[in-house]
Amino acid sequence: MSTRLSLFDSPLFLGFDHFEQTFDRLKKTGGEGYPPYNIEQIGDEGLRITLAVAGFTMDDLDVQVEHNQLVIRGKQDDDREKIYLHRGIAARQFQRAFVLADGIEVRDAYLDNGLLHIDMERVVPESQARKIEIKAKNNGKAKPKAIDVEETS
Repeated sequence: MSTRLSLFDSPLFLGFDHFEQTFDRLKKTGGEGYPPYNIEQIGDEGLRITLAVAGFTMDDLDVQVEHNQLVIRGKQDDDREKIYLHRGIAARQFQRAFVLADGIEVRDAYLDNGLLHIDMERVVPESQARKIEIKAKNNGKAKPKAIDVEETS
């Protein structure tokens, strides 16, 4: 039997299993270097991710938000009709994922001169505090009443 230490082993962290799974995914994809990318701040609440995707068309690229992750996929098909004397540019596939914090929304994606730009915005959520009513655990039944008993002597 093996035990695994986790950041979220404390009983005070309820329902944080998905964070641990996200960290595991990040460790697996952290060493990938293709395609290169930049992340820049745009204004007070804006972010932009720019990926260098030279040779990819809009039909070759897919951008999705899945479970608080921005996932960018690219797939190029080999052109089998061409005869190459030298091939230094390979048709490649890639998948690059970025974990999005709560409140980050993807606003736009566009391809310009071999660069894929994805614009995001930090949206401040409204407070979701709410009061929880405390109920008695007697299933709606009235509380038991004491019965008066007369003593006879």
